[in-house]
Amino acid sequence: MADIPLLLDSRTDMARLNENYLKLKAGYLFPEIGRRVSAFCQANPQANVIRLGIGDVTEPLPPAVTEAMHKAVDEMANRSTFHGYGPEQGYDFLRNAIAQHDYVARGAQVAADEIFVSDGSKCDTGNILDVFDLQNTVAVQDPVYPVYVDTNVMAGRTGAADAQGRYAGLTYLPCTAENDFTPALPEQRVDMIYLCYPNNPTGAVASRETLQTWVNYAREQGSLILFDAAYEAFIQDASIPRSIYELDGAREVAIEFRSFSKNAGFTGTRCAFTVVPKDLMVTTASGEKKALHPVWNRRHCTKFNGVSYIVQRGAEAVYSEAGQAQTAELIRFYMENAKLLRAGLTAAGIEVFGGENAPYIWLKTPGGATSWDFFDRLLNDAHLVGTPGSGFGASGEGYFRLSAFNSRVNVEAAVDRIQKMLS
Repeated sequence: MADIPLLLDSRTDMARLNENYLKLKAGYLFPEIGRRVSAFCQANPQANVIRLGIGDVTEPLPPAVTEAMHKAVDEMANRSTFHGYGPEQGYDFLRNAIAQHDYVARGAQVAADEIFVSDGSKCDTGNILDVFDLQNTVAVQDPVYPVYVDTNVMAGRTGAADAQGRYAGLTYLPCTAENDFTPALPEQRVDMIYLCYPNNPTGAVASRETLQTWVNYAREQGSLILFDAAYEAFIQDASIPRSIYELDGAREVAIEFRSFSKNAGFTGTRCAFTVVPKDLMVTTASGEKKALHPVWNRRHCTKFNGVSYIVQRGAEAVYSEAGQAQTAELIRFYMENAKLLRAGLTAAGIEVFGGENAPYIWLKTPGGATSWDFFDRLLNDAHLVGTPGSGFGASGEGYFRLSAFNSRVNVEAAVDRIQKMLS
């Protein structure tokens, strides 16, 4: 039989792109920082660059965690103790530990089967959009963790961005020094509200009164709060809630995202969890009320095979007596770094925010410099990397974020370099 020629030239169409991605103003913030730093390092190979930009931890995993993971690896080497696929939602031993230590012990009623273990809260804050209609209106703090905005753009919930980087279709809630980085309630009703406390990037925290106001608003308006509490372990003020579920009525209106990345050093190990209370109801287009819990469970089981047994055993060890002491020491170490940065920058005449209940320093750029201009100056003159505030939103212009996640030697050197640069 003669070969049948492929008539490629006659093809009139190809696989279609999701053009919402083309709305994104530029590369994701941190890869763009990486590109600039890489170019600088190639041009200046002798420069000793200190990176205080991305919020990545530097200290090793707690011994209790690595011991538990070593034991779990040994279990995987024996047929009788080997583990294959685990429950997509997470093993009971970890979900029970989370429920008891992070919630019940603080007076927040969260059941183990309302907890979904995952490989990162960044992933979950983006993936949660799968279960919500594109017609939902969304509010975000400004400045804000870029993932909240970018994933809504990718999903098709927004229009194009304006000259300041704000996307049509999103409601922005400005957080500036003038309002103490505490946004006002939306002027018009919104369906979904992203709240991040302790806040990334500003380092601000929300009082019990402030959070209760948001919960009350959500209950009155039928809105949903997406509450990112990835940095809750860094709160030093005992009066500040660690969980949205410490507030009356929050189970009816809030989803909470948490992570082991920063408190226990899991950025390279990957383990987090999301809480979806069974009390939380949403509506269909016809107005019928539906529980969100089984819907998220269906999505989770369909698109995720679960976190590895070894990693979950490591996460469980965070809640052991030794694990709690060791993670507390990690937090003390990073918060001491934050204290040093605050003091050093203040002494250099810079207006500083954050760093007291969060591992981030949010500073006003000196001399009225733009965020990216200060980034370039800091990189070229002091060989330091931070994060431009404008990368977090229009209200972040004129601000800059420094991370306390680094060695003590590097933090002390960074303070010295900044002071010399500005002297």
